[in-house]
Amino acid sequence: MSRRKPRALRPDEEELWRKVARTATPMEGRAKPKKAFETKAVAPQKPASREPIPPFEIGAKTGTSTSHHLAPSLSDEVAARPVRMDRKAFTKLKRGKSKPEARIDLHGMTAAVAHGALTRFILSAQADGKRLVLVITGKGRESESSGPIPTRTGVLRHQLPHWLDTPPLKNAVLQVTQAHQRHGGSGAFYVYLRRRA
Repeated sequence: MSRRKPRALRPDEEELWRKVARTATPMEGRAKPKKAFETKAVAPQKPASREPIPPFEIGAKTGTSTSHHLAPSLSDEVAARPVRMDRKAFTKLKRGKSKPEARIDLHGMTAAVAHGALTRFILSAQADGKRLVLVITGKGRESESSGPIPTRTGVLRHQLPHWLDTPPLKNAVLQVTQAHQRHGGSGAFYVYLRRRA
């Protein structure tokens, strides 16, 4: 059974205890008790020094740039993925020295149509034994009335990595990376396919 920790005395109880302790005499053979509940003077702390706020006028620029894109860019997101293919072949691919064996252009398609076309294209390319294909999504257009809430441009471009990471394409795709400038840059992706078992 564990012992309960004694509760702390309230300030009025501490004062009463001090009065009683002053009138008591210690028992023979015992040392004089330490003065309990002595209050030590605590030096007041200085407030932390702060840098003065520079003057600001309405309409003036702050001097710091802010970005409304809280999520990482698509290029950063795709680049952060682990390399699952041969490192030498991947380096060659990133430099634009590998030639895609097939390509599909999804420009002008709706997301639903593009998803179906992409699925058919990837699965048939894998069935034909192709390893490297190029998927062109385009960069997307800036909307004229974006409003106060920022929106990402390029619906197909942002959906492509998700589509390739979900079945049935997940089992066919080994690596996805942004295409080299000569093959479309940020508006296209290299898709490296697994060998068909």
